[in-house]
Amino acid sequence: MNTKSIKSILWLGYFNLVFLATGFTTELSRLGLNVIPYPQEVIVDGEAFYFNQTNIFISNKYSEEVEFTIRELVLDLKSEYGIDLTTTTSKGKSNIVFQLNPSLNIDNDQGYTIDVSKNKITVEAISSVGLFHASQTILQLIIKGKTPYIPGMQIADWPDILERAVHYDTKHHQDKKSYVKKFIRDMARYKINMIVWEWEDKLAYESHPDIGAPGAFTIEEMKEFTAYARQYHIQLVPLVQGLGHVSFILKWPQYHHLREVDDSAWEFCPLKEGTYDLLFALWKEAIEATPGSEYIHIGSDETYELAHCHECKDLANEIGASGVYHLFVEKANEFLQKLGRKVMVWERPMGWEMSTSPITTGTPDSTIILTESYEYEDPDFTYAKKAKELGFTIFAYDPNPGIEMGFLPYFYSERDGINQNGSLQNSYDFLKATSQSGLFDGMINTSWDDSGHHNQTWMLSFVTSAAFSWNGSKPDLEEFTTSFFQNYYGDNSTDLIELFQLLNEGAYYYMSTFERKVWHWGDVGKTHLPDLPRGENIEYDPYWNREYKDLIVYSRRTEKKMYRAIQIINNNLAEDIDNAYDLRVFKTVAEVIRNTALTVKDLSSLEFVIRDAHRSHYVSHQQSLNLLNKARQITSSILERKESTFANMVSVWEETQFPKGYSTPDKKYFFQQDRARHFANRTADLRYWIHDEDLLGIEHYTQELDKYIDFYKNTYLH
Repeated sequence: MNTKSIKSILWLGYFNLVFLATGFTTELSRLGLNVIPYPQEVIVDGEAFYFNQTNIFISNKYSEEVEFTIRELVLDLKSEYGIDLTTTTSKGKSNIVFQLNPSLNIDNDQGYTIDVSKNKITVEAISSVGLFHASQTILQLIIKGKTPYIPGMQIADWPDILERAVHYDTKHHQDKKSYVKKFIRDMARYKINMIVWEWEDKLAYESHPDIGAPGAFTIEEMKEFTAYARQYHIQLVPLVQGLGHVSFILKWPQYHHLREVDDSAWEFCPLKEGTYDLLFALWKEAIEATPGSEYIHIGSDETYELAHCHECKDLANEIGASGVYHLFVEKANEFLQKLGRKVMVWERPMGWEMSTSPITTGTPDSTIILTESYEYEDPDFTYAKKAKELGFTIFAYDPNPGIEMGFLPYFYSERDGINQNGSLQNSYDFLKATSQSGLFDGMINTSWDDSGHHNQTWMLSFVTSAAFSWNGSKPDLEEFTTSFFQNYYGDNSTDLIELFQLLNEGAYYYMSTFERKVWHWGDVGKTHLPDLPRGENIEYDPYWNREYKDLIVYSRRTEKKMYRAIQIINNNLAEDIDNAYDLRVFKTVAEVIRNTALTVKDLSSLEFVIRDAHRSHYVSHQQSLNLLNKARQITSSILERKESTFANMVSVWEETQFPKGYSTPDKKYFFQQDRARHFANRTADLRYWIHDEDLLGIEHYTQELDKYIDFYKNTYLH
């Protein structure tokens, strides 16, 4: 299926999702243009503008920001379309003009207008931010051909939600500098203007150098990222966890005394002054590393151990556990406000009235920015309205698609054995309502690193949130989904919706095998290996194919689907598509899932071969020995395939990431699991992807099989 021309029914088998693509509905999509986010107002009218001997006006009166926008546009037009744009200081000789217009009739300073006629493109905005956003739209309006052109049109555009953030979570990995910068540029293309970076131990804290992981970015490098992002009108907001989620700090023996619970590194005790001395030092450095940013996020969610120590428990008897939580957040807020930062916390509007929230009594300081939703309790945003009346700043919280292992549930999700909407539908429904409500100061899309996905896996989620927080009224979800794959991967891409569907399904297979669900979901037990042969007559217990009959069928079906996924990826990689690296990452995931399916198939074959060796014993000892050696070949191929699959994944992922959990000559990585049991934290390195295959014990099985083969050969063939 070509993603450029989806007009038919897209189906997902049992996924319970059907897209009825009855044709494109928006003006630009009918022209074959896939603009994300979609502009608020578009009129297609007049003759097209062709890029023939095109000059763009640039003035020495322009600010540095406007100059940057124009020069970036010139570079992007050359690299993406082969368009040579010449800059000129003569307005009369230019046919592309960017100009600031303080009286422009646009709702806010991020808005802009674009007027495309036969002889000229005129861009106007109240501020340099608006001009930059306009430049990103222009890059998506061009129709390729012998001479690229933009159809005649007028656009007036502005965001529904002013602050549009993505949460960039690197708690379990560290990306390379070049990757971080590309990620910033990619987010700017879709008009994201804030990146909330949860870096935990990925900053080399100077006050506490033990906490920063080996190879962590220095404060100067973070300053470089901050300045780089600002050029693209994105502010970097540091997220350094506060009360909970602090195993990256409390795992160290020297900070053990600050724990709320002695046996858990998860949470600080909020009554110990050392807690604040340490966190204040880390937060101060995070602020120093992100100069000019407006916010800092202190996390502080999932406080499982709140008020469990004796001192906190006694205080909670007086003021409630929520009072203890208040004490921590307000003390943090007071300190950070003095340093000029607004404080974000994972807390929902009026959550302190709800029993499931850490805050259950009283009202916190309204200067705290609330960045959690819990669905806002009702469709009329009653609690969000109350919080706004109290003066709170509220970010609409578009939660991560899920913590599924392997891939994200974009097209469908499984809950309690029932197939439900995928994250695309959920994000669309949520953002359509919040964007048009007028209640929200910002939007944040979260991407928890719990299951260790490559950050590129989240791009569809990031762009979905970017699109519908900018414009909550159009396009519809079906058109957006089609537009995304064309916009992001290019016109030469094919069958990518099918690919995402296959990986969505493959992830649920992957999760359901071996002990993976035990780690986070708790309902799948250990998978055993086939029985080893024993005794002089090759005795064995023929239970494996009977016990795992359903798994074998599931594995055979998944194997075929992953071969198809890999075929789609290879077909696209053979073409000149955009963002090809993403597909190379997805290929490694499909190969890991396929390896699991092939391992199950091989274990099934292994038992049958041992059965045949047993049956041949009374006919031909040599034939039995040959079959035992065949069994040995099966186990060897399982091990070889596992290692080659993993080595390929490591090779591809480390093009953009530092080796996970690596040590440097100056510092050894300190690995420790915590109570959250994050899938990505099962091992210090990327081996968590095949850890369950390691746990099967095929290496030991092979050694024991070798011993039996030697025994059988010495007994019967000498």
